[in-house]
Amino acid sequence: MYVINILAEEGPNTELAWLLYLALGFFLLIIIVGWLTSRRSAEQAEAGHESRVHSIAIQPDDLTVIEGIGPKVAKALKEAGIHSFADLAKANAASVQKILDAAGLQMLNPEGWIEQAKLAAKGDMDGLKKLQSEMKGGRIK
Repeated sequence: MYVINILAEEGPNTELAWLLYLALGFFLLIIIVGWLTSRRSAEQAEAGHESRVHSIAIQPDDLTVIEGIGPKVAKALKEAGIHSFADLAKANAASVQKILDAAGLQMLNPEGWIEQAKLAAKGDMDGLKKLQSEMKGGRIK
């Protein structure tokens, strides 16, 4: 009986089909607007990231923290490309001595500086102070 009623109907009820099309159109509109705003946000974030990267300036370490290095020596080291504790820690005493000789700075021994720079590069300021208390004029006793 149910089958006969279904077969007797002329077709689907399309009186509310406009509501379905309206909902589908609204859904597509939301998808398009979301895509456009996410694309704009990504472009703005990328532009903001570039400006932040260019505005960050790397500050060199204060090499005068190391016992035995004064302002003149720090300037000579920076001119030679040694800007940080890590740079000085990687250097060997002979190359640092050549830099000092070229700058006309005599009577300096950079061997103790490298040990101090290794501690400072790690951020071990307590160890650095302890080592400096055991030194005399930037040299290990």
